[in-house]
Amino acid sequence: MNPEDSKLITLARSSRARNGSAEGAAVRDETGRTYVATTVDLPSLKLTALQAAVAAAVSSGAGDLEAAVIVTADESPDISAARDLGPAAPVLLAAPDGTIRTTL
Repeated sequence: MNPEDSKLITLARSSRARNGSAEGAAVRDETGRTYVATTVDLPSLKLTALQAAVAAAVSSGAGDLEAAVIVTADESPDISAARDLGPAAPVLLAAPDGTIRTTL
């Protein structure tokens, strides 16, 4: 794994732990900027961690994704938001301990 993807895993894991969330996600845009988020579960707004990270990237002007990471116990998370912004970007699915389970 390259160091930049390892950094995304570290960021996603730390945000998940800090917020006590079920999921943490981090994405890297085409310029190398990173965006990190956790699950949003409000009465009027529900987002997966990946949706929130992609939304942060888009609202900051990102036009494409280089990579994305989801740290979750879920075996098949929804990655459609990452595909919307970065159709070719690898999406790494990591266990809560940071172990890569697969690349989607």
